[in-house]
Amino acid sequence: MHGGGDDKTGDPTAGASHFKDGIIDLLAGTAGGIANVYAGQPLDTVKVKVQTFPNLYSNWVVCLKDTYKLDGIRGLYAGTLPALAANVAENAVLFTAYGYCQKTIATLNGLEDVKQMTPLENAFSGSLAAVFAATVLCPTELVKCKLQAAREMKQKCTPFSVCRDIMKTTGVRGFFVGMTPTLAREVPGYFFFFGAYETCRYLLTAEGQKKDEIGLVKTAMAGSVGGMALWTSIYPADVVKSRMQVTGGGSFMSTLMAVVKENGVRGLYKGLLPTNLRTCFASGCLFVAYEETRKFFHYLF
Repeated sequence: MHGGGDDKTGDPTAGASHFKDGIIDLLAGTAGGIANVYAGQPLDTVKVKVQTFPNLYSNWVVCLKDTYKLDGIRGLYAGTLPALAANVAENAVLFTAYGYCQKTIATLNGLEDVKQMTPLENAFSGSLAAVFAATVLCPTELVKCKLQAAREMKQKCTPFSVCRDIMKTTGVRGFFVGMTPTLAREVPGYFFFFGAYETCRYLLTAEGQKKDEIGLVKTAMAGSVGGMALWTSIYPADVVKSRMQVTGGGSFMSTLMAVVKENGVRGLYKGLLPTNLRTCFASGCLFVAYEETRKFFHYLF
C-alpha cells in the first residue's frame, strides 16, 4: 500500500498533492473499514464472547452454535453499528495517518518517493499511525463489546443506552476504559500488520512488475497474512481489553493477572483460532477495498 501515491517528497507542489492523497486515503480507509466489518462481524462476536466468558463456552464452535441458536443471525451481528463506526473511524484515521507517516519517514530517510520504502520502513509507519487510530477506536469498540456481551451479562441495551449509561456513571472518561491495552495492541500490532502486508506484496511481485499490479487475489492473500500477523502478535492485549471494556474497569495489569489466574496462560489466547479465521477473510477484503478505492480515486483525480 502506498499512502503517498506517486508524489515525490521534494516536489514544489507537494502540499496540494499531499492533501489530495490524504483525502483519497481517508475515503479508501472508509471503504476498507466497511468491507472489514461485514466480512468479519460474526466471528468477531464469537471472539469477544469467548474472551470475556471463557468458562461459559468450552470453545468457539460451541459459542457460534449457541449464539446462532438463541439469537439467530442478528445475534452474530450484534454490535454491527458501533463496529461500523469503530472500523470506519479507525481505518479512515489509520490509513490517512499511514500515508502521512510514510511521507515523514521517507523524508527522514532521504527518500524521494514512498515507493522506495522497505517493508520495515512501512511497518514503522503503520505503528506510528496506530497511535492516532487508537484514540477513535477505543470508545466505539467499548460500546461494541458491551453490545456483543449483552446476553451473557443479562442486559438489554442499544448503542444509545450503552452510551447514555456510560456518560451517567463515569462521564467521558468512561469511554476510554481499555485505552492502555488498546494502545498496547494497536502500536505493535500495526507494525506487524503493515510489515507483513508489504513484505508479502514484495514477495508476490513478479520481476518487472509493480506492487500495485499484483491483482486482487494476491492483494487479498497479502492482506490475510497481515491480519493474522497482527492478531497473533497482540492477542493477549486484546483479551485484556475485551474483559476491561465488558466489565467496566480494572487496570491493565490486574485484569491480565486475573485472566492468567482463572484460566492460565492459555486464557490469554482463547478465541485466537476464530479470530485468525475471521481476519483471513476480513483483512483480505479490507485491503482489496482499500487498494481498489485508491486506484479509482487516483484515476478520477
